[in-house]
This record gives sequence, structure tokens and C-alpha cells, in this order.
Amino acid sequence: MSRRDVIGIAQTGTGKTAAFALPLLHGLAADPRPVVRKSCRILVLSPTRELSSQILDSFRTYGRHLRIRTALVIGGVSMGAQVRSLLNGVDVLVATPGRLLDLVKTNAVRLDGVECLVLDEADRMLDMGFIHDIRKIVARLPIRRQTLMFSATMPRAIAELAAHMLRDPIKVAVAPEAATADRVEQRIIRVDRPAKPAILIDVLRRETIDRCLIFTRTKHGADKVARNLRHAGIAADAIHGNKSQGQRERVLAAFRKGEVRTLVATDIAARGIDVDGISHVVNYDVPNVPETYVHRIGRTARAGAEGIAISLCDGEEMAFLRDIEKLIRVSIPMSDRRADQRRPEHGSAEHGSAKHGSANHGSARRFSAQASVETGERHWRHGGQARKQDRRHPPNRSSSSGIDSVAFLNRNRSSQRDGARSTQRRTGYPKGS
Repeated sequence: MSRRDVIGIAQTGTGKTAAFALPLLHGLAADPRPVVRKSCRILVLSPTRELSSQILDSFRTYGRHLRIRTALVIGGVSMGAQVRSLLNGVDVLVATPGRLLDLVKTNAVRLDGVECLVLDEADRMLDMGFIHDIRKIVARLPIRRQTLMFSATMPRAIAELAAHMLRDPIKVAVAPEAATADRVEQRIIRVDRPAKPAILIDVLRRETIDRCLIFTRTKHGADKVARNLRHAGIAADAIHGNKSQGQRERVLAAFRKGEVRTLVATDIAARGIDVDGISHVVNYDVPNVPETYVHRIGRTARAGAEGIAISLCDGEEMAFLRDIEKLIRVSIPMSDRRADQRRPEHGSAEHGSAKHGSANHGSARRFSAQASVETGERHWRHGGQARKQDRRHPPNRSSSSGIDSVAFLNRNRSSQRDGARSTQRRTGYPKGS
């Protein structure tokens, strides 16, 4: 409200939208101005269509007694209606970066009248590759403006972007950076990769679930998991970037109403899912970016509620898990449901102490060689065949093995010379002639 630039860091589900929407609406009400054609006073950028729609709904809900004009600009729908909504100008424009640039290039919207820029979920926009689009948009904005940046985490790249875009910002951190919600009960289940579908079905049947959000790494994986659940008799649907906007809206509506209690999603699509009553979050694929884990489990335990986050972790994902625990500074409880629980993992014998890659194989070889030297050979060779050493009569290790070997060779040579002389006396010919 003092028109200072702000960096806001807070856990997902703690009310960041209200934190910037309410002061901005107050400013619009205190300083009413006629809108300018094809322009806006407040520009809000978010990474996904669903999140943009929810931000616009919040502005309309909070400002329902104010006479403000709003518009939504997102991909996946026709540009015609969006162009018409911007024709006479608006007070608040909520947009995704890609579609906004499309409209800017066609002169459907002008950005030279923006008084305040809001970047919501800034870290996720950076992960999704929107950094170049954001820079192009910022270049078209007035130099004298207010900029508000909100994020659940604060990686170095976001800090560098903030230093470039914001002027002497105030930093407000509601929770520690990269912290997970205190009311989320986190669990890890060690599994074999082929057994993940069956274990997921078993987990969903055992748990008391109100609504469950399952994360996969790929769009194809989301469809496959949803299909497997339906075959097992569990009502489930998938949402991801390959779905049309209409399909995504219908799936979300069914999830909110409770018609579908299990939703499988990718990270990009799920960023905009703000649904009350999500009791469980399941990481079918452990994320390879630690900050993504924080965002995922933040879908549950929102607004003071409690929730459960379960991650199915196979051997190849153990390195990701260690990175997550290092980021959140928490050791997550683990159970093991592998077929062979004694089987060593890739580069690790125990949770949290693994090293992988070629260094692992080298250390394993060194360990094997050292063990052979310390314990002695288990086999000895005679006549080209290996025979087990008699464990009841182990070799005398106190004697010098080198001296014993020399003595044995000398005795063998002496017996050979004696045999050759005996053969020559009997036959009159040297042995072998």
C-alpha cells in the first residue's frame, strides 16, 4: 500500500493471493481512474491457466462490491473473446506470459499504462522456461511502476531476477525458504520400479482418503496411472498440458465436487489446483527438482488443515530423495516394500549414505581387492582345477609364505632330478629321449 516493491516468500496455501489482491483492490478503490482502451492498470502473471483463472476469481470475489473491470488472457482458448474483453480497457488483467505476448504482438493490448506488476509463483515460471517471455514483457512496461514477486521458494535464479526487476524491495518471509507445511505427514515407501502400480493401488485402498492428488513426471505417465487405477475399480482422471482447456476445466470441476476423488497430474497442470479437502498427495514419481517437492505436497494441508504426503521411491530416485531432504532439512520416515529388501541399491547400501556413478563401481572394486588381501584366497589351483580350501585346517599364516614357496620348489626340482637319473640307469637313455 506504500507502493514499495515486495518479495513475498510463503508456503503454498498460506494466502499469497489475498496478500496482494486485497491491497491492490484498496488502491483501485482509493484512486479511481477511467480505463484506457487496450490497456490495464494492474497486470498479474502466473505460470498456468488454472492458477490464472483462480487468481481472477479471487479478484472478483474480493472486489464484488467495487466497480472494477477484469479480464483473463490464457492459452488453450480462442483469442477472439480475449481481444474483445480488452478492447475498452480493464483495471486488472490476469495472464499467462505466452498468450499475453501473442496479444501484444497483434496490438490487442498495450502495456505502457501498467501501474503494478505481480509475478505469482515466480519460481515455477522460471522452471517452465518463461524467463525470456517475462523479460520481454517487463521491457514494455513503464519504468516507474510497482512490482510484487511472490514465490514458495527462493532459488538463486529467482534472486537474480528480483535484483534485475525490483527496486529496493521489501522481503517478507512468512515461512522459511523451502520449508514444508508443518501439518503435512510425510512418508517414503521404498519400492521396485515394476511394482509401483500395484503398491499405489494398495496404498489408495488402505488409506482413508477424501481427495487424493497423484503426481507423475510425464503426461503419458499421468494417463497410464489414471488408466491403471480405473481398471482396478478406483475412479480417477488425469490432467496435463495435452488436455484442452475444456477438458481440464471439466476434470477440475468433477474433482472439486467429489465426483472424482483421485486426480493424476503433472507439475505444470497441478500448480493451479487450489481445491479444499485434498487429504493426500502421492508422488508416484519422485521429483528431480527438490523445490518441486515443496510445491507438490503444498497442495494438501492448506489453510491450517492436515494432510499426508506419500512418495513411492525406487532405486534410481534415491539421489532425488537425498536432495529433497537436504533442502527441507528433514529426514523423512521410510518403509521398505521391495521384494528383496537386502538387495543393495545403485551406489547405496543405506538411506542417505549413497554415492553413485562410476565412482561407486571403482570403490566397490577397491573394496573387493582389499577384502581379498585381508582374508586370503578362498580357492587354490592344482592341475588346472579349483578346489575349496579345507576350512578345518586353514593355512599357517604365521610362517613366511615366500620361504615356504621356495622350499617347496627346491624339493620338487630335487625329486625330478632323482627320477631322471633312475630312468637313465634302467634304460641307458636319458628321460624323454
